[in-house]
Amino acid sequence: MRGLTTSFSTIRLNPTARGLVTLYAGTLLSGMWAMIIPGVPVLGAHFGVSPGVAAQVITALALGRFVGMPISGWVLDRLGTRAALVGGTIASAVASLLAAATPWFGLMLALVLVMGAAEGVWAMGREVAGIDLARLDQRGRVLSGFHGVHNIGLALGPLLGGVLTEAVGFRAAFVAYAACAAVSVPLGMIAPNSVPSHAPQPASNIEKRWGAAGLRQRLSGIQGLFNQIEPHLRSTYVVLVFATLTSFVHRVTLQSMLPLYASSRLGFTPSEVGLLFSIMGLFVFVMILPAGFIIDKVGRKWATVPSTGIPALVFLLVPFAGSFLQLAALQALMGVANGLSLGSIATSTYDVVPSSARGRLQAARRTIAELGGVGAPLLGGVLADVFSPAVPFLAYAPFLVLSAVLLALVGRETLPR
Repeated sequence: MRGLTTSFSTIRLNPTARGLVTLYAGTLLSGMWAMIIPGVPVLGAHFGVSPGVAAQVITALALGRFVGMPISGWVLDRLGTRAALVGGTIASAVASLLAAATPWFGLMLALVLVMGAAEGVWAMGREVAGIDLARLDQRGRVLSGFHGVHNIGLALGPLLGGVLTEAVGFRAAFVAYAACAAVSVPLGMIAPNSVPSHAPQPASNIEKRWGAAGLRQRLSGIQGLFNQIEPHLRSTYVVLVFATLTSFVHRVTLQSMLPLYASSRLGFTPSEVGLLFSIMGLFVFVMILPAGFIIDKVGRKWATVPSTGIPALVFLLVPFAGSFLQLAALQALMGVANGLSLGSIATSTYDVVPSSARGRLQAARRTIAELGGVGAPLLGGVLADVFSPAVPFLAYAPFLVLSAVLLALVGRETLPR
């Protein structure tokens, strides 16, 4: 009995386990930003803007995440992960509270942009902290766990947000997310702190990096990094970059356009819209373990091709869905696809790029994808206003088909045999 108690105490006080639990708790809470999704149609009616303009809340969030990437790099390289975890959560809480109180839609967009940037800093901080905390042979499972726990938040968020929006109003969803971010502040304070080991660059180097000459050097540097990839794998890398772009496009389009389509065309309530996203999130969570087995044991392409081909089919069918059951079935399919995409494209990219440049080439792939995440809801909002909320799904479907075809026929299978 004494040995059992001692063992339990050791597990409970283990610094690695305690640190991961703290990071996972913050990851769950960060995904709760999705509470604002069911309120997108309500925003249009409240502020007197068109449904397409109201959907730009998702554009602002995506743009904020894009802006947050270089900010997170600066914070992590100079201050460490704890500064990112605490600073990101404080900024998220304050911006969300102000968004809940603002009477102007334009200011709300600006505040949601800040929320997106803060969430991006927050996300990068916990990822780096988790990588540094775990052993080398545990990193894959740790990052997969982050994806899974984050998707639980993305699944629960719309459901709770829909209930709050319907019962109280859309502002309640912003207040609830602010509360989640506020709870994450003390979690960030006790989370493990990974401090950079190198000294900051001299001011002259920083000025050169941000000048016109520095821009040319960075562009030529990217070309040099690309040339480090083995010639027979360069086309595979390009295809993986395009697949990541289309993956971001279909995710943000679903988040911004499906609430408009479901409410304006089918008359769904915010609670019903939130339930649709929760169904998708449930299937994402269920697919985490099977996806890992497929990626590591069967083949990378057995995960990457369906993860883009299934969304193409869903986008073609959404405009013809006329009931909750039909949309729920499509969301379940989308959840399977998103579950297969967790880590499969990133893992394939790590197989392709050389170890000497994998960080920068992965960052380049993600940056291009973030541009798609910003542009897709922006163009989708225009198409929704000019035509209908169903048109963006049909407009983007060919790109998803092309992505699946390129992954299947041009991209190489990179799983070592």
